[in-house]
Amino acid sequence: MNITENKYNFLKAADLTPTGWLYNQLKTEADGLAGNLDKIWPDVRDSRWIGGSCEGWERVPYWLDGFVPLAYLLRDDDRIARAKKYIDAILAGQCEDGWICPCNEDERAGYDMWALLLLTKVLVVYADCEPSYADRIETAVSRAIRQAIGHLSEHPLFNWGKYRWFEGLIAAYWLYERTHEEWILDYCDLLHDQGKDYKKLIDEEFEQYQIPERKWQWDTHVVNLSMAIKAETLWQKRLGGEISDCDSRHMYETLMQYHGMANGHFTGDECLAGKAPIQGTELCGVCEAMYSDEWLLAITGNVYWGDILERLAFNALPATISADMWTHQYDQQINQIGCAPDIAACVFGTNGQEANLFGLEPNYGCCTANMPQGWPKFALSSIMKNENALFVASPVPMTVNTTLHGTPVKLEVSGGYPFRDTVKIAVTVDAPVDFALDIRVPGFAKTAILDGEALTPGTVVSVSRTWQGTTEMTLTFGYDITLDSALYEDLLCVNRGALLYSIPISYEKIMREYTRGGVERKFPYCDYMLIPTSDWGYAFTDTDFVYTECAPIPEDSAAFDQTKPCVRITANLAKIDWGREDGFAFVCARLPKCREVLETVKVDMIPYGCTDLRMTAMPRVMPKH
Repeated sequence: MNITENKYNFLKAADLTPTGWLYNQLKTEADGLAGNLDKIWPDVRDSRWIGGSCEGWERVPYWLDGFVPLAYLLRDDDRIARAKKYIDAILAGQCEDGWICPCNEDERAGYDMWALLLLTKVLVVYADCEPSYADRIETAVSRAIRQAIGHLSEHPLFNWGKYRWFEGLIAAYWLYERTHEEWILDYCDLLHDQGKDYKKLIDEEFEQYQIPERKWQWDTHVVNLSMAIKAETLWQKRLGGEISDCDSRHMYETLMQYHGMANGHFTGDECLAGKAPIQGTELCGVCEAMYSDEWLLAITGNVYWGDILERLAFNALPATISADMWTHQYDQQINQIGCAPDIAACVFGTNGQEANLFGLEPNYGCCTANMPQGWPKFALSSIMKNENALFVASPVPMTVNTTLHGTPVKLEVSGGYPFRDTVKIAVTVDAPVDFALDIRVPGFAKTAILDGEALTPGTVVSVSRTWQGTTEMTLTFGYDITLDSALYEDLLCVNRGALLYSIPISYEKIMREYTRGGVERKFPYCDYMLIPTSDWGYAFTDTDFVYTECAPIPEDSAAFDQTKPCVRITANLAKIDWGREDGFAFVCARLPKCREVLETVKVDMIPYGCTDLRMTAMPRVMPKH
């Protein structure tokens, strides 16, 4: 039985050249923490995966999952060579029987096989980036999976492996498409049979998880759930028939109904935490939810997943990483008025007091290792293709060089989306060729016009023709500025297109350099506390919002920076006595005095993803006359 083909397929890093702000975002990441972990962080620098003595489980594979495509998208020879060093060491360490993880034989029974599922996925990423290694990796993955079948027959999946079983399907499908060997499908069945049933979790068991508990549980772990959004749809590929994403959509919407955040993700600090705007969500969860959306968009072509993906990529992802990308938070908050564990209590359900610090590895190091995949995987998913079409999944700045029907095709997308409303698209071919240019029209657009022709938001428009020479097109979006329910009681938030807007809070930045557990925090990868120094207690008074492109998109630095936003929305807001408790803003402006308007002022709101400290979800009050 053949596995079902995707609607669209991911392009290789060699086909893609990020430009504009997206290139700067990737370059900033490469120059920051993600691009230097192998130099400074023991769990990567001295990992057991390369013969060292430090962690030999998920951290090196997590890091490589982002570092490898980052290096190849940037054509960065130094980082490509450093990635090769790790891949060579991992492949050289594979045992005669196919076992590839760095542990002794007597440790295998207790070794959580999540690391294998993750590693095989990483090896496939590397093979796609480095075709000269494809045959070698095919052999290594085949041997590792064969060995795993025997191992799992005696030692079934447990803990993380049980809850992330479906991640192993990605490498298995890749291998099957190359070899068409039926035993690979038996491996897929084994993972499915031993793994957590997420359809049952959502349909039959989720009632007990609607109200958050301060209790660590596998079933409510935010990263498990972020990964699992794609589980049922990914599994349907194995069945070889028509694919529906209904189960994935139902799972996402159920999680948002009870634990949703205004940035498009659901809370999890570290487990599901309800809908209060001071609860957080884990950076790992954001990256993995994006990866789930990317796969769901590729498998189905459903615009729904592209809308959610952009919501996360342009809001939740940058909001939890510093502008220079040397530090990050474990948890971000929709209303985040400070990051100072020394003077604040712990508001998080199952994370520690340091979870919203900006630092090297606040709370726990998994996000340090896993955050590198966010931007590179998004870039890889921005343009896709199938046999007869190129698909502009997200019209961010990107140049593509590929072939369709044996003919070289160049696609250039420019214009600064989502910070600008006009996108330029150019298609260049040297010889006439027939194909379709499919363009996702975001569902959150009010209008979309392609060369004078109105498009329907929430659809994929297909421009089919014989292409010859260079064809230039202009795509223009129109948006309403909306004051929407923020999911939290009577609080509201401002949206325009893909971007959520917040009031930026000025702050004093306190640097902390120290060593803990043998891990050095040293500038620029030390910890930072942020102490608010400007007003943050506000409420909406009306919907008279004014949108302005207030500055050029940065040309030599990251686009998401609280000090130099390129767009803003000016709002009429009321100053109110919001109140705080234990270092955090009240869950809502719940006290009577909080609704007393002190004065009405004009305030500039900027994209949520640009902010470090912010107020996003606020009540609406009558203005003071």
